[in-house]
Amino acid sequence: MTDLADRLAALGQFVEAAGPYLGERELAPARELVARAGQRLALSRGHTVVALAGSTGTGKSSIFNKIAGVDLSQTGVRRPTTGQAHACVWGSGDAGPLLDWLKVSRRHQRDGEELDGLILLDLPDFDSVNAEHRMEADRLLAVVDLMVWVLNPQKYADRVVHRGYIEQFQRYGDITVVVLNQADLLSETDLQDCLTDLRRLLVADGLGKVPLIAASTLAEPGLTGLTRALAEVVAARRAAMRRLAADVDSVVAGFAFPKAKSNSLLGTVDSLTEALGRAAGVPTVARATEQAYVHRARKVTGWPPLKWLRKMRPDPLARLHLEAAGATSIAPAAPAARAAASLAVRATAASASLPGSWQEAVLEAARSKMDDLPDALDRAVSQTELGLGHTRLWWRAVGVLQWLFVAVAAAGVLWLLVRYALFALALPEPPMPDVGRVPLPTALLAGGLLAGLVLSLLVRPVVRLAARRQRRRVEKRLRANVSQVARDYVIAPASGVVDAYTTAAKALAVAAKR
Repeated sequence: MTDLADRLAALGQFVEAAGPYLGERELAPARELVARAGQRLALSRGHTVVALAGSTGTGKSSIFNKIAGVDLSQTGVRRPTTGQAHACVWGSGDAGPLLDWLKVSRRHQRDGEELDGLILLDLPDFDSVNAEHRMEADRLLAVVDLMVWVLNPQKYADRVVHRGYIEQFQRYGDITVVVLNQADLLSETDLQDCLTDLRRLLVADGLGKVPLIAASTLAEPGLTGLTRALAEVVAARRAAMRRLAADVDSVVAGFAFPKAKSNSLLGTVDSLTEALGRAAGVPTVARATEQAYVHRARKVTGWPPLKWLRKMRPDPLARLHLEAAGATSIAPAAPAARAAASLAVRATAASASLPGSWQEAVLEAARSKMDDLPDALDRAVSQTELGLGHTRLWWRAVGVLQWLFVAVAAAGVLWLLVRYALFALALPEPPMPDVGRVPLPTALLAGGLLAGLVLSLLVRPVVRLAARRQRRRVEKRLRANVSQVARDYVIAPASGVVDAYTTAAKALAVAAKR
């Protein structure tokens, strides 16, 4: 059995967690109970507040006066008779603050060890023609520690009494006593029949186990049974706690918090990242990175005589402004990509599978930063390290070889030019070494040109392979950054609602345990 203090603390935690997501009207009973319970327990745990409640003519005021031993409450057959609640306090303890809290001003103090600590209230008739009297009765019935329903043989089966009042308190069986007053008007047989029928009605009301006492203020059986029941309740000093426990039961029953299918939205992060990545242009940037790798690699490793053609082509990344501070020049996402991103956000919210307004709150939270999402995605893309800020060493090595082959070809050309000049001036030519049957200058020229061209052709597939690898690395980095944006701008706000629901559900489960 969970301690009442723990249940009330859990109910308070529930109100705090659910407050931003449930309507104030829906939470008002729980919020009011937490406040009222704290006030009631702080005022007095040594007093037990008992209310005599009934309709006009049942004799509850007579019972009140008889137990009090003095005529405090007006009796009669005209209606309404009791307009304001009367209180009689037994014992020397100061019940003033408690009665002030109850807003009961008409009080009487008396001694009596047997009922020490009892505060007996005579409530206005709940069937009074005066609406203010009915409201006063309802107000006090909502806060007293023990309810004594006073019925009589003529009106004990009144549907208004049972449907409108007694049945509404079926959760309060531990703090309910039913009195059949004016029992002296019935024969013994009729009294038993009446009690049997009344018990049947109480069973139908959901209060079949409450004490049922026959009473009379004029003759047998008297008020001994009722007085004894009151003495037992007062001595136990548990009625106030039981009342509050029943109040917690009643309030908790008004909430349905099924367990969420998932208490985490992280399972949707991959699909959300994929959709947001397409909207942010991740495929475009990855493709541009691959193309830029090829472009820059060939500028360094290509055949030098044709490099000027490569320099005339624009750099794919330069067009996107991805290597400069500030916003990128990636084209806005296509309508289909934007729609897919919006659907992915909805799917993320829907994965929580929370009931009613909670699910709406999750969707609202998931979409709460949608206006900031494009800029966040743009920053995530622009701040991603693309790995093309420096020239690779192997590019440089290939470039050095290319220039070496150019130097060899240039040496051959220069040699041939010198030989041609000597020939033109009719000067004697120096000896010409051969490579096989080919003169060395010609071999140098042809060899340098051919080696450079072959090297360019051999490097091409290597560059393509390295560019694809770089694209995959960049895609991974881009997705990681987009994933962080998805977590910060979509999943985190939505998870706040899911976490609040989980907290509220757990707190409600604790509050519901007895």
